[in-house]
Amino acid sequence: MKTNAVRLLDTLGIAYTLREYEVNPDDLSAESVAQKVGLPPEQVFKTLVVRGDRTGVCLAVIPGNTQLDLKALAKLAGDRNAQPVPLKEVQSLTGYVRGGVTALACKKDYPVYVDELIEVFDVIAISAGMRGLQVLLAPADYLQAVKGAIGAISQSKA
Repeated sequence: MKTNAVRLLDTLGIAYTLREYEVNPDDLSAESVAQKVGLPPEQVFKTLVVRGDRTGVCLAVIPGNTQLDLKALAKLAGDRNAQPVPLKEVQSLTGYVRGGVTALACKKDYPVYVDELIEVFDVIAISAGMRGLQVLLAPADYLQAVKGAIGAISQSKA
């Protein structure tokens, strides 16, 4: 299955593996996806769409078992504050539906901020641009593909 995200990786010559999984529309959580693809939740990264008060829309990529630290993201992005984009705007901004959002081959070239925990792993999983498909690749390759900036932008779930 070739999504735009996968085609981008092919164009860049980046090695990856695809993992398909059964989609449960009632549970699109990263923890659920991690279980289905056989990885720990901290190794499956989720992509969130956020809007900063100065810089506008950006993408935040964090481990599946964490939540976004909006203050830390705002600081890293050069904003005073940042808020998640309403779900109804996500598809028009990114070209992707909830549960399939990825920074790879996004509709526009938004700034991408990736949590520093990505550097702990040899391989991470990220959405391949659709529900039911994850792409596994080396963190350095992912960061290169999305031109990601690294920072401490996640925190433990409350």
